[in-house]
Amino acid sequence: MGGGNRWIRPEVWPLFAAVGVAVGICGMQLVRNITINPEVRVTKEKRAAGVLENFAEGERYSQHFLRRFVRNKSPEIMPSINKFFSDPN
Repeated sequence: MGGGNRWIRPEVWPLFAAVGVAVGICGMQLVRNITINPEVRVTKEKRAAGVLENFAEGERYSQHFLRRFVRNKSPEIMPSINKFFSDPN
């Protein structure tokens, strides 16, 4: 038989990287939901409060930095190249 590290081939490293990024994004979203989501209540005292009408906190949660940053941007990856090839002038 061969060496002990035969199952780790160079072709699988991009797969490991993609899965690692996906797990990282999922973990980040879980931590974000547990810590700052106004609808998630971990402690018993907060759960006993019932339904809260706290619209300001919900607005802060839903309109986070990334959403505010891309709000008025065009939904293009490379706008200058798109304008170069699509503009008739």
